[in-house]
Amino acid sequence: MKKILAISLVMVLMIATLTGCGGNKQSSEGYEIALITDKGNIDDKSFNQGSWEGVVEFAKKEGISHTYIKPEEASDAGYLAAIDLAVQGGAKVIVTPGYLFEVPIYEAQNKYPDVKFILLDGAPHNPDYTDTTIKDNVASIMYAEEQSGYLAGYAAVMDGMRKLGFMGGMAVPAVQAFGYGYLQGAEDAARELGLPDGSVQVIYHYTGNFEENDTNKATARTMYQEGTEVIFACGGSVGKSVMSAASEAGAKVIGVDVDQRYDSETVITSATKGLAASVIQVLESIYKTNSWDKYAGKTTYFNAANGGVGLPTTVIGDENADAFDRFESFTREQYDEVFAKLVDGTVKPIRTIEVKDPSGYATAEELTNGLNLVKVKVITR
Repeated sequence: MKKILAISLVMVLMIATLTGCGGNKQSSEGYEIALITDKGNIDDKSFNQGSWEGVVEFAKKEGISHTYIKPEEASDAGYLAAIDLAVQGGAKVIVTPGYLFEVPIYEAQNKYPDVKFILLDGAPHNPDYTDTTIKDNVASIMYAEEQSGYLAGYAAVMDGMRKLGFMGGMAVPAVQAFGYGYLQGAEDAARELGLPDGSVQVIYHYTGNFEENDTNKATARTMYQEGTEVIFACGGSVGKSVMSAASEAGAKVIGVDVDQRYDSETVITSATKGLAASVIQVLESIYKTNSWDKYAGKTTYFNAANGGVGLPTTVIGDENADAFDRFESFTREQYDEVFAKLVDGTVKPIRTIEVKDPSGYATAEELTNGLNLVKVKVITR
């Protein structure tokens, strides 16, 4: 089995090397920067793609060889095998997007002390969480998803929407934070508008996966049929299912992680993380500014204050376009005003609440009480 896995990984690497280097000629020693995907692909319109775009932008500009590897097996063993393969190929820096790499990086940081690891959306730990040591060859990068989600919920209600939906993937910390922020943003907008208690309804649902499939599309279709005006699709490829349902229903979607307006006319905005920007900043600390110590051996949060999260404010390819043109009334000026409150700390969305279910799925009561919701009525499914 291990031999088959190794052979499969070699084949994946060969394909990735041919397609993932943007035309850069590989040196005889191989590639220097490698990104290893999680369960998704580099064209997932979400986390993997945003991270890979950062690698490509930096590496092409600096003339550094680079590639990506998609593990054959989505498990700790599969991710470690991919890391092994990257190191064997000559990688000096390895970028790993997502919490699924927390245990593999915990082991790899000891196994390869001369390799630098950039772990996005996670921090190393052993399987039972009894050791959370981050070695000096690891940069743990996190994002304030609650702030980005807050902006999305605030914008939706300020734009006149009163029936909202949330479709998260699995209840991992990042997805939870997006959802909690979304509810709080909707609550604060409703308060500012003086809306009655319970006047904003949010159907809150976890799909249990990050997939594009018929079940997720059917779930979104049902929400729209029941009157939901917009769904915050917060689950990687789940968003593709939601966009498909929205297109058929003539409804709206809020994207996640990266600006997804280019993927569907239904996407009015996206709760983004500065994935590419954060990858580039850390790579610059290694290759250009000799400031790796700024990130090494600790967790660094990218938030509104350092440009790490937000809603899109520009349209690619058209500097004169309005990135808020898919809203009915919410404007860039309103956005700048609320964004400034996140930057200066006037608004501090709650990131975590107490949830009894080991799955992380909060009840409507836990969400309501934990997030101090009055104007927003939550219905969980």
